[in-house]
Amino acid sequence: MVKNGEFFRMKDMRQRAMSISQIAEELGRDRKTVRKWLEQDQPSSYSQRKSTAGKLDGYKDYIRNRMTEGCLNAMVILDEIRERGYTGSSTILRLFMQPLRPTMQSKATERFETKPGQQTQVDWGHFKVQQEDRFKRLYAFVAVLGYSRTMYVEFTEDERLETLMGCHTRAFGYFGGVTQTCLYDNMKTVVAGHDENGEVLWNERFARFADHYGFILRRCKPYRARTLADLIIRRVQ
Repeated sequence: MVKNGEFFRMKDMRQRAMSISQIAEELGRDRKTVRKWLEQDQPSSYSQRKSTAGKLDGYKDYIRNRMTEGCLNAMVILDEIRERGYTGSSTILRLFMQPLRPTMQSKATERFETKPGQQTQVDWGHFKVQQEDRFKRLYAFVAVLGYSRTMYVEFTEDERLETLMGCHTRAFGYFGGVTQTCLYDNMKTVVAGHDENGEVLWNERFARFADHYGFILRRCKPYRARTLADLIIRRVQ
């Protein structure tokens, strides 16, 4: 059942000339449901479905931890919890994250100062672009020099390891050199896992790549700089 707030949001999207497919994609709803409710003049009364709301319960601690680490992008977290078994919609996730954002953003915006040539921060941004009647996922490789904040951005169609290494090589060429360290969040192609002491286990191929270019791999610490994915998405929007 559609909630009153969601009903009026559908109406607003429709007034802004969004198609039924676009509205359904944005709200995580079936197109038939969207079409049905757009035909109504007023929302109907409803009884809250506890089973639907409870779909997120087992993932709330994980979401809070990821937001604490600086990941405030709902679509990134949605992909991560779906890999862990989450079957609910993006709307439920966004509603849960919304009241947590002010506190998390305050922590995430602390700037981490570095010396020239010391550090590059690397992350992926995630986007959806419309192609005719469907949406396509695109990725943005983002590298930022810690000292000057000079940014290199490259859009790709995947996040594969080969793509990641190619993006690094072109970024080094753009910057005119390689910094002492490169800082990463929880990038799957870079972080393979953790040992019994909680120390990062790096992807072996990527570790050899780093050794070849002469930079040291570093993991983002909680409560540090805003994730680059959020930076690039905020700039594009």
